[in-house]
Amino acid sequence: MGKDKLRRFEENKSFKCLFQPEFEEVFRKDYYIKGRWQELYFENGKPIVLELGCGRGEYTIDMAKRYPDKNFIGMDIKGARLWRGAKSATESGMDNAAFLRTRIEFIEWLFAPGEVSEIWITFADPQIRRDNKRLTAPVFLERYQKFLVSGGVIHLKTDSPYLHEYTCALAEKNNLEVLKMVKDVYGSINNGSISGEIAELLSVKTHYEEQFISQGHPITYLSFRLPSDKKIVAPEWDHDKYPR
Repeated sequence: MGKDKLRRFEENKSFKCLFQPEFEEVFRKDYYIKGRWQELYFENGKPIVLELGCGRGEYTIDMAKRYPDKNFIGMDIKGARLWRGAKSATESGMDNAAFLRTRIEFIEWLFAPGEVSEIWITFADPQIRRDNKRLTAPVFLERYQKFLVSGGVIHLKTDSPYLHEYTCALAEKNNLEVLKMVKDVYGSINNGSISGEIAELLSVKTHYEEQFISQGHPITYLSFRLPSDKKIVAPEWDHDKYPR
Protein backbone atom coordinates (compact mmCIF):
# COMPACT_ATOMS: atom_id res chain seq x y z
CA MET A 1 0.00 0.00 0.00
CA GLY A 2 1.40 3.39 -1.00
CA LYS A 3 2.41 6.05 1.52
CA ASP A 4 -0.17 8.51 0.18
CA LYS A 5 -2.99 6.02 0.68
CA LEU A 6 -1.79 5.27 4.20
CA ARG A 7 -1.69 8.99 4.94
CA ARG A 8 -5.25 9.39 3.72
CA PHE A 9 -6.47 6.46 5.83
CA GLU A 10 -4.87 8.01 8.88
CA GLU A 11 -6.32 11.45 8.14
CA ASN A 12 -9.76 9.88 7.64
CA LYS A 13 -9.82 9.12 11.35
CA SER A 14 -9.83 12.86 12.12
CA PHE A 15 -12.87 13.77 10.01
CA LYS A 16 -16.01 14.16 12.10
CA CYS A 17 -18.14 13.87 8.96
CA LEU A 18 -16.74 10.43 8.01
CA PHE A 19 -18.24 7.36 9.65
CA GLN A 20 -16.28 4.09 9.34
CA PRO A 21 -18.08 1.29 11.18
CA GLU A 22 -16.23 -1.94 11.80
CA PHE A 23 -17.65 -5.15 10.32
CA GLU A 24 -18.95 -6.39 13.66
CA GLU A 25 -20.76 -3.09 14.25
CA VAL A 26 -23.03 -3.47 11.20
CA PHE A 27 -23.19 -7.18 10.38
CA ARG A 28 -26.79 -8.10 11.20
CA LYS A 29 -26.65 -5.48 13.92
CA ASP A 30 -27.94 -1.90 14.09
CA TYR A 31 -25.19 0.71 13.91
CA TYR A 32 -25.34 3.11 16.84
CA ILE A 33 -26.48 6.08 14.72
CA LYS A 34 -29.30 4.24 12.92
CA GLY A 35 -32.46 6.28 13.37
CA ARG A 36 -30.46 9.04 15.02
CA TRP A 37 -28.63 10.77 12.18
CA GLN A 38 -30.52 13.98 12.86
CA GLU A 39 -30.03 13.82 16.60
CA LEU A 40 -26.37 12.81 16.71
CA TYR A 41 -24.89 14.44 13.61
CA PHE A 42 -26.93 16.88 11.49
CA GLU A 43 -28.98 18.50 14.28
CA ASN A 44 -31.16 20.40 11.81
CA GLY A 45 -34.26 18.32 10.98
CA LYS A 46 -33.71 18.50 7.21
CA PRO A 47 -34.51 15.52 4.92
CA ILE A 48 -31.65 13.12 4.23
CA VAL A 49 -30.49 12.28 0.69
CA LEU A 50 -28.23 9.24 0.30
CA GLU A 51 -25.73 8.70 -2.53
CA LEU A 52 -24.60 5.11 -3.08
CA GLY A 53 -21.16 4.41 -4.53
CA CYS A 54 -20.21 8.06 -4.15
CA GLY A 55 -16.51 7.59 -4.97
CA ARG A 56 -14.67 10.83 -4.26
CA GLY A 57 -17.87 12.48 -3.10
CA GLU A 58 -18.11 15.17 -5.79
CA TYR A 59 -21.86 14.70 -6.24
CA THR A 60 -22.56 14.66 -2.52
CA ILE A 61 -20.50 17.81 -1.95
CA ASP A 62 -21.96 19.69 -4.91
CA MET A 63 -25.56 18.83 -4.02
CA ALA A 64 -24.96 19.82 -0.40
CA LYS A 65 -23.75 23.22 -1.58
CA ARG A 66 -26.69 23.69 -3.97
CA TYR A 67 -29.36 22.48 -1.56
CA PRO A 68 -28.69 23.74 1.98
CA ASP A 69 -32.27 22.74 2.87
CA LYS A 70 -31.30 19.06 2.68
CA ASN A 71 -28.71 16.78 4.28
CA PHE A 72 -26.51 14.52 2.14
CA ILE A 73 -24.67 11.30 2.95
CA GLY A 74 -22.24 9.75 0.47
CA MET A 75 -21.59 6.03 0.87
CA ASP A 76 -18.69 3.99 -0.52
CA ILE A 77 -16.36 1.19 0.54
CA LYS A 78 -13.14 2.85 -0.67
CA GLY A 79 -11.57 4.92 2.08
CA ALA A 80 -8.94 6.53 -0.15
CA ARG A 81 -11.71 7.89 -2.40
CA LEU A 82 -13.89 9.07 0.49
CA TRP A 83 -10.93 11.01 1.86
CA ARG A 84 -11.40 13.64 -0.87
CA GLY A 85 -15.07 14.25 -0.10
CA ALA A 86 -14.61 14.20 3.67
CA LYS A 87 -11.68 16.60 3.46
CA SER A 88 -13.64 19.00 1.24
CA ALA A 89 -16.63 18.96 3.59
CA THR A 90 -14.40 19.52 6.60
CA GLU A 91 -12.39 22.36 5.07
CA SER A 92 -15.58 24.05 3.83
CA GLY A 93 -17.24 23.77 7.25
CA MET A 94 -20.27 22.05 5.72
CA ASP A 95 -22.90 20.98 8.24
CA ASN A 96 -25.19 19.17 5.79
CA ALA A 97 -22.76 16.62 4.29
CA ALA A 98 -21.45 13.36 5.72
CA PHE A 99 -19.76 10.22 4.42
CA LEU A 100 -20.09 6.58 5.31
CA ARG A 101 -17.48 3.94 4.58
CA THR A 102 -19.04 0.48 4.50
CA ARG A 103 -20.55 -2.14 2.21
CA ILE A 104 -23.93 -1.32 0.68
CA GLU A 105 -25.09 -4.81 1.64
CA PHE A 106 -25.18 -3.56 5.26
CA ILE A 107 -27.37 -0.56 4.46
CA GLU A 108 -30.48 -1.71 6.33
CA TRP A 109 -28.47 -1.70 9.56
CA LEU A 110 -27.50 1.93 9.07
CA PHE A 111 -30.84 3.71 8.56
CA ALA A 112 -34.24 3.43 10.26
CA PRO A 113 -37.66 3.30 8.54
CA GLY A 114 -38.46 6.64 6.91
CA GLU A 115 -35.06 8.13 7.73
CA VAL A 116 -34.01 8.74 4.09
CA SER A 117 -36.07 10.75 1.59
CA GLU A 118 -34.11 10.16 -1.66
CA ILE A 119 -31.41 7.85 -3.00
CA TRP A 120 -28.92 8.66 -5.75
CA ILE A 121 -27.13 5.83 -7.57
CA THR A 122 -24.32 7.38 -9.60
CA PHE A 123 -22.24 5.39 -12.07
CA ALA A 124 -22.59 2.07 -10.31
CA ASP A 125 -21.14 -1.11 -11.76
CA PRO A 126 -23.96 -2.61 -13.91
CA GLN A 127 -23.08 -6.08 -12.58
CA ILE A 128 -23.99 -7.91 -15.78
CA ARG A 129 -25.17 -11.45 -14.95
CA ARG A 130 -24.87 -10.76 -11.21
CA ASP A 131 -28.42 -9.74 -10.33
CA ASN A 132 -27.85 -9.96 -6.59
CA LYS A 133 -25.11 -7.30 -6.86
CA ARG A 134 -26.91 -4.81 -9.14
CA LEU A 135 -27.97 -1.76 -7.13
CA THR A 136 -31.37 -1.47 -8.84
CA ALA A 137 -32.22 -5.18 -8.65
CA PRO A 138 -35.18 -6.28 -6.48
CA VAL A 139 -32.87 -7.54 -3.71
CA PHE A 140 -31.53 -3.99 -3.25
CA LEU A 141 -34.82 -2.17 -3.77
CA GLU A 142 -36.27 -4.32 -0.98
CA ARG A 143 -33.44 -3.13 1.27
CA TYR A 144 -34.11 0.50 0.35
CA GLN A 145 -37.81 0.06 1.16
CA LYS A 146 -36.85 -0.60 4.77
CA PHE A 147 -35.58 2.95 5.34
CA LEU A 148 -36.73 5.13 2.41
CA VAL A 149 -39.88 7.17 3.01
CA SER A 150 -42.79 5.56 1.18
CA GLY A 151 -42.86 7.01 -2.32
CA GLY A 152 -39.33 8.31 -1.90
CA VAL A 153 -37.36 8.94 -5.07
CA ILE A 154 -34.62 6.77 -6.56
CA HIS A 155 -32.31 8.62 -8.97
CA LEU A 156 -30.09 6.65 -11.37
CA LYS A 157 -27.39 8.44 -13.35
CA THR A 158 -25.20 6.13 -15.40
CA ASP A 159 -23.05 5.68 -18.50
CA SER A 160 -24.24 2.06 -18.80
CA PRO A 161 -27.02 1.40 -21.37
CA TYR A 162 -27.40 -2.02 -19.74
CA LEU A 163 -28.11 -0.63 -16.25
CA HIS A 164 -30.37 2.14 -17.56
CA GLU A 165 -32.51 -0.15 -19.72
CA TYR A 166 -32.67 -2.85 -17.04
CA THR A 167 -33.93 -0.31 -14.49
CA CYS A 168 -36.47 1.09 -16.97
CA ALA A 169 -37.75 -2.45 -17.55
CA LEU A 170 -37.94 -3.07 -13.80
CA ALA A 171 -39.91 0.15 -13.26
CA GLU A 172 -42.34 -0.81 -16.03
CA LYS A 173 -42.72 -4.38 -14.77
CA ASN A 174 -43.63 -3.15 -11.28
CA ASN A 175 -45.76 -0.17 -12.38
CA LEU A 176 -43.49 2.24 -10.54
CA GLU A 177 -44.11 5.94 -11.11
CA VAL A 178 -41.35 7.21 -13.41
CA LEU A 179 -40.69 10.91 -12.83
CA LYS A 180 -38.04 11.58 -15.46
CA MET A 181 -36.16 9.58 -18.09
CA VAL A 182 -33.33 11.11 -20.14
CA LYS A 183 -31.40 9.12 -22.76
CA ASP A 184 -28.63 11.71 -23.24
CA VAL A 185 -28.21 14.08 -20.31
CA TYR A 186 -25.73 16.55 -21.78
CA GLY A 187 -27.20 16.47 -25.26
CA SER A 188 -30.58 17.32 -23.70
CA ILE A 189 -29.08 20.12 -21.63
CA ASN A 190 -27.28 21.57 -24.64
CA ASN A 191 -30.37 21.54 -26.88
CA GLY A 192 -32.61 22.90 -24.13
CA SER A 193 -34.96 19.91 -23.94
CA ILE A 194 -34.29 19.78 -20.21
CA SER A 195 -33.70 22.96 -18.23
CA GLY A 196 -34.19 24.55 -14.84
CA GLU A 197 -33.58 22.68 -11.61
CA ILE A 198 -33.29 19.22 -13.19
CA ALA A 199 -30.70 20.46 -15.69
CA GLU A 200 -28.75 22.12 -12.88
CA LEU A 201 -28.86 18.94 -10.81
CA LEU A 202 -27.78 16.69 -13.68
CA SER A 203 -24.99 19.01 -14.80
CA VAL A 204 -22.84 18.01 -11.81
CA LYS A 205 -19.94 15.91 -13.15
CA THR A 206 -17.83 13.47 -11.13
CA HIS A 207 -14.21 12.53 -11.86
CA TYR A 208 -15.25 9.21 -13.34
CA GLU A 209 -18.11 10.75 -15.30
CA GLU A 210 -15.66 13.07 -17.04
CA GLN A 211 -13.72 9.98 -18.11
CA PHE A 212 -16.85 8.26 -19.44
CA ILE A 213 -17.83 11.38 -21.42
CA SER A 214 -14.34 11.65 -22.93
CA GLN A 215 -14.70 8.04 -24.10
CA GLY A 216 -17.92 8.92 -25.91
CA HIS A 217 -20.38 7.26 -23.52
CA PRO A 218 -23.79 9.03 -23.39
CA ILE A 219 -24.92 9.70 -19.83
CA THR A 220 -28.49 8.67 -18.97
CA TYR A 221 -30.82 9.49 -16.08
CA LEU A 222 -33.90 7.87 -14.61
CA SER A 223 -35.92 8.76 -11.50
CA PHE A 224 -38.88 6.90 -10.02
CA ARG A 225 -40.84 6.59 -6.80
CA LEU A 226 -40.48 3.49 -4.62
CA PRO A 227 -43.51 2.59 -2.45
CA SER A 228 -42.55 0.92 0.82
CA ASP A 229 -45.28 -1.73 0.70
CA LYS A 230 -44.92 -2.99 -2.89
CA LYS A 231 -43.39 -6.38 -3.71
CA ILE A 232 -40.71 -5.79 -6.33
CA VAL A 233 -40.13 -8.46 -8.98
CA ALA A 234 -37.43 -8.72 -11.62
CA PRO A 235 -38.27 -7.96 -15.24
CA GLU A 236 -37.84 -10.48 -18.03
CA TRP A 237 -34.41 -9.52 -19.22
CA ASP A 238 -32.00 -10.41 -22.04
CA HIS A 239 -28.50 -9.98 -20.60
CA ASP A 240 -26.96 -9.85 -24.07
CA LYS A 241 -29.21 -7.16 -25.57
CA TYR A 242 -27.36 -4.09 -24.28
CA PRO A 243 -23.64 -3.27 -23.92
CA ARG A 244 -22.25 -3.00 -20.39
